[in-house]
Amino acid sequence: MSQMNRRRALQLLAALGTTGFAAGCGSDTDQQSADRGPIKIGLIAPQGGGSKSIGDDITNGFQLYLDLHDQRLGGHPVTLLTADEGENAKTGKAAVDGLLKQGVLALTGVVNSAVMVGIRDTIEQARVPLIGSNASPSSLQSVVYIWRTSYVLDEAGRALGRYLRDQLPSNGRVAIIVPDNLGSDDVVRGFRQEFGTTDPRITSPVVKTKDLPNPGKRAYVSDIGTALANKPTAVFCFYSGAAGIEFVKQLRNEFSGPIYAPGFLTEGTVLESLKNDALGIQTALNYSADLNNTANRVFASAYRKKHQVSPSTYAMASYDAAQVLDQAVQLTGGSPTPQQVNLALGKIGQIDSPRGIWQFNQPRTPQQKWYLREVQRDGQVMSNVLINELATLG
Repeated sequence: MSQMNRRRALQLLAALGTTGFAAGCGSDTDQQSADRGPIKIGLIAPQGGGSKSIGDDITNGFQLYLDLHDQRLGGHPVTLLTADEGENAKTGKAAVDGLLKQGVLALTGVVNSAVMVGIRDTIEQARVPLIGSNASPSSLQSVVYIWRTSYVLDEAGRALGRYLRDQLPSNGRVAIIVPDNLGSDDVVRGFRQEFGTTDPRITSPVVKTKDLPNPGKRAYVSDIGTALANKPTAVFCFYSGAAGIEFVKQLRNEFSGPIYAPGFLTEGTVLESLKNDALGIQTALNYSADLNNTANRVFASAYRKKHQVSPSTYAMASYDAAQVLDQAVQLTGGSPTPQQVNLALGKIGQIDSPRGIWQFNQPRTPQQKWYLREVQRDGQVMSNVLINELATLG
């Protein structure tokens, strides 16, 4: 039995609460593991501020994969080193520099799009692979050492633009409200591209709010008033974390109609904080915790057992970052270098992921399915309920 298949079987059995399997596997793989020395992986994520909850999910997802795989990647014992991303490119670069000095084999994480752009040259010059596990900008092109297991931000807009174009009445109007940042430009461009840039239903000017990691209780009131002046049928927006909570609360005070957004708006702790204000919000995302496939049953069950909450797309993408590193390191043999791992990442093929099967495309991002979800009440809690598939993008 190969080491990869042995681990997969152990993972499945662990999720089912079954024991006693290891004795039936051959000793060759045990000897291979014994010959493989320890490696260091660096994880960059915000440890405070408005994106802390996203950083926690990313850390939890990667660690869960290690928990289910004997704290090893490719047969090597792993030391996971974490660094605080902070809230801007300068603090993110400092985190990367600190981890590189510690001799990491690879890096993962990164929440902020501005940080991802800001560390690009550092990563490429260091020739150490980074597997980004959060959405990142489309402007990150022609990279060699940067891979991403989440998605490119314009895809979130594209998936919803195509859907809403067909759903909105011919006399409807969409107000577009987004923070003034790099990611928003990608999301809006993708949305308008698929909806139809000249369609009169979306020709109202885009309203941009200040990009605030921890906004106040009236931070968006004026901008929301501007966006609603044309009496839109629906609102399309792009917020996450603490900003998403405040935006939706302030929007709901003035608007009771349908809200559409990339899935970040209702992911993780945001959904818990919004409560009834989140009901009915429809989002597009590459993952839903109730997807019915074997990999997701293993992942979601283990995540709920450990953290008492359903996993988010952030946790899932970080879990997959660990999975692709596991496979890449396995391909390199006994003494991997960062350059060998980077080369192996391009050879691993399809990934059996909780989101469904996906694979890296030429720009080193996933080619994957997108799903439509709607916030509904599940007993006493709110849940992003899978409605249907939207598209395959990437």
